[in-house]
Amino acid sequence: MKKNSFCVLAILAAALLAILPAGMAMAEKPIVIGCPLSTSFLYGWDAERGITLAVEEINAAGGVDVGGTKRPFEVEVIDTRDLEPGVPVSEALLAVEKLVLGKNVDFIMGGPVRSEAALAAMDLLSKYKKVSILTSGVLTPRYHARVAKEYDKFKYCFRITGEGKWMVGGEIIPCLLDIGKKFNLDRLFIMIQDVAHARGGGGLIAKIMAKKGWNVIGKPEIYPTGTTDFSMGLLKARREKAQIILIWMDMPETSILLKQWYDMKIPALPFGSIIAAAEQPGFWKATEGKGEYCLANVVNAGNAPSNATPWTMKFVKAYQKRWNIEPEGYGTSSSYMAPYVLKDAIERAGTVDSDAVVTALEKTDMMGVYGRIRFDPKSHQVIPSLDPKEGAVGTIFQWQAGKRVVVFPESIAMGQIQLPPWMKK
Repeated sequence: MKKNSFCVLAILAAALLAILPAGMAMAEKPIVIGCPLSTSFLYGWDAERGITLAVEEINAAGGVDVGGTKRPFEVEVIDTRDLEPGVPVSEALLAVEKLVLGKNVDFIMGGPVRSEAALAAMDLLSKYKKVSILTSGVLTPRYHARVAKEYDKFKYCFRITGEGKWMVGGEIIPCLLDIGKKFNLDRLFIMIQDVAHARGGGGLIAKIMAKKGWNVIGKPEIYPTGTTDFSMGLLKARREKAQIILIWMDMPETSILLKQWYDMKIPALPFGSIIAAAEQPGFWKATEGKGEYCLANVVNAGNAPSNATPWTMKFVKAYQKRWNIEPEGYGTSSSYMAPYVLKDAIERAGTVDSDAVVTALEKTDMMGVYGRIRFDPKSHQVIPSLDPKEGAVGTIFQWQAGKRVVVFPESIAMGQIQLPPWMKK
């Protein structure tokens, strides 16, 4: 009796499996994406949200076609803490190794976010032959320069977001020159954070603008990560009759800097080449509007609303629906694009084999949230442009009446730059 019952159940089970769709009969093994991110900071949590949103969309549409088999993405996030003051690079490296050895991830995406940590992690990625796509932080040009110099060793490393050299020469300098010409301004004061990308970027801007005939006031003022009082620097800017204050800092305390600037009515336009706090949609309410007129560079289009491509506002609306907030700043749109670019490469390669995916990524050519996405085949840096039809386009916006209004580049601008009233006087 028991034997007959078992046979009947077996026959029914087999029949049920036969009529179910293949994907429902047995879940395919997921493709695991490991995300080493500093999750307590903007450039970490917005990257996690961007990646998560894209993966949810991809999986809902059926997943990734790997040689005829549909497989879902799965995301494993680990906190590197690499944006926290005093945390050693070794902790970020340990986090990456945990993802590779402990979680058995197939790919690395997102970070590490701090330039120093990402550069150190390149050797681990080479050792384990893990394809990595950086999407947030890591502005140093040294990253893609190392790939180009030692291609065979670092060919697994890609960066889908902007980097410091292009940001300075292709976006920040042209925008500053436009402002100077429009408003007859040429006295520049620089305030930077004591981290590699800020020291390099701030110093480079000072040299270039001096060569352009601008009056660069002294050397860049350098502040340790976590600084909470910027009044002495602001007083110096007033005393030296600065007209533009260039700020390069990725720490959240930049909100304090702008509150002090507003309360002291410093007659100089704040220009955030990187200014973490001002990038976020909640900044206006948090500062009671004291950040008005501040400009912020969020590196890629889509990190603030614009019509750069047909994807841009579609992404902005999807992100707002999923997380109840507009895209939050640098690292958001690039993190969203990375799973789509990886999916495209895997499907063209027909496998998740690292070397095959590297070759496919090098041939990437697709339109995305912030323009045409292609990688330089030698350095694996995303190809930038001021025209979204030709490459990855950046975004500089200004806070105006509670909104982030894109003002540069001209190809995607949604408004014009304004000066604070106490400057006009």
